[in-house]
Amino acid sequence: MPKKTSPSSSAPAPQYLKVKNHLRERIASGHWVAGDLLPSEAELVQQFEVSRMTVNRALRELTQEGMVERLQGVGTFVAQAHRMHRISSTLTVHDVHDEIKARGHKHESRVHLLEKKRATAAQAADFDLPPGAPLFHSVIVHLENGVAIQCEDRWVNAACAPDYLGRDFSQTTPTHYLLEVAPLSEARYTIEALLPTPEEAKLLGLSKTEPCLVVKRRTFSRGQTVTTVRLTHPGSLYLLEGAFQA
Repeated sequence: MPKKTSPSSSAPAPQYLKVKNHLRERIASGHWVAGDLLPSEAELVQQFEVSRMTVNRALRELTQEGMVERLQGVGTFVAQAHRMHRISSTLTVHDVHDEIKARGHKHESRVHLLEKKRATAAQAADFDLPPGAPLFHSVIVHLENGVAIQCEDRWVNAACAPDYLGRDFSQTTPTHYLLEVAPLSEARYTIEALLPTPEEAKLLGLSKTEPCLVVKRRTFSRGQTVTTVRLTHPGSLYLLEGAFQA
């Protein structure tokens, strides 16, 4: 595999994600099966050296996603298989760098396009801007341990993030930067199983007939559209999860 020249961010992964991903990966690997009792909150606090609140958040999100069931005064159990395949109706806006780092893996970003464009009529309607308003456009491929797992095709409202083109997205991710300059107030998603476009197939190293999971997301800050993004993932390499609360 090619060696990584530089990480995309030095920010540590949230502690709750480390706990959550550890439990999720053990369930997915079959270490724990449906009906098994998971370690107690106290045991997880001691194992990961984190607060009880951190452990509670990890377990709460796994419960919302249908992977575990919590019984008051008894403990937390691996959910039955039919519940584990449920996808939550609401999703968290995660930074892909944090997700990969929480798994103990190496993340890198390859920037393929970074440009300024004028909004078409359709884009202007999406952003509630006049046609011709300035937008920034980026195409970035994210890799986990040298393997491409996400093609990020993003459009950004230039008024919300005027320094976007000046950022080094091999050192930080667009998500990390945008959450700093335009705090998230709302996110809207669509999720589809689709074939990649010819460009996406080339960037991800896929055949044109390999199914992908495509997430289209529009995010807002203070009632204003900040960004629209198409996130394309090889279907065999990606698991969608999360919950979003305003």
